[in-house]
Amino acid sequence: MRYARRSVVGTLAAGALALSLTGCGDSADPVERLGSRTPETTQPTAAASPSRSAATPADEAYKKWGLKAPLRFAPKPAQKPALPPAAPGKAQVVDRIPVPPTDKVVFLTFDDGAEKDPEFLKMAADLKLPISMFLTDNIASSDYGHFEKLRDNGSGSTINNHTLTHPNLRTLPFAAQKKEICGQQEHLEKRFGTKPVRFRPPYGNYNDDTLKAASECGISQVILWRVSMQINNFQYAEGSALKPGDIILAHFRGPSELKGSTEIQMTTRMLQRIQEQGYAIGRLEDYL
Repeated sequence: MRYARRSVVGTLAAGALALSLTGCGDSADPVERLGSRTPETTQPTAAASPSRSAATPADEAYKKWGLKAPLRFAPKPAQKPALPPAAPGKAQVVDRIPVPPTDKVVFLTFDDGAEKDPEFLKMAADLKLPISMFLTDNIASSDYGHFEKLRDNGSGSTINNHTLTHPNLRTLPFAAQKKEICGQQEHLEKRFGTKPVRFRPPYGNYNDDTLKAASECGISQVILWRVSMQINNFQYAEGSALKPGDIILAHFRGPSELKGSTEIQMTTRMLQRIQEQGYAIGRLEDYL
């Protein structure tokens, strides 16, 4: 299914620090709105290492998928980083994991579910990529089995909520927002057996009603991002390089949305950029 190009709408909730990405020539995504800045207080975490507790890739898998060296994976930290508490009756907002500045770890998240390339399933399984998926029902539901295979490949990947129809929630009243979030909770529970506890608002746009609706739907955390993967390169909310604890946004998209590039080519470039900057890949849920 072809996925419509995104647009930035509105501003973040009052008191939040709004950050936006600047466009670039090879961008597959329009500018996406980023969430409020999380205070960067830290707790000690385990340093990144070439291995982790989950299953590890085959020795030669990296060569098969166009990488010059094996990926580095961060182990589950001995102690989870301290995150600011959620406001009463509202879901917690997370846009970066507050790890120590020497802990060069980043996290992979993929949104929507438009592209369902069986070769990507092989790539993710071979490389044991821990992906936090945020699925939109009217885009992903034509083949939820594809994402179930990705979840169950031994990498520790997870399936999370991204609404029923991908609206800009800030334009909707509370009841409509709750219907979008709770409705997808029900669909995902029926299909996969459990309700997610994490949610990503389309476009990164949310307000106080979103956080309240999410909480009432059983969501504990709203996951945003600071870095967006385009066709060839990253776009950064700040600066020109990855930062420890960055949550990376990518999309399940194919050649029609990626100007002829495949999902695999885009992902390979993303992994290469992570390696070039000396980062390991962590499993987001291990840090939350």
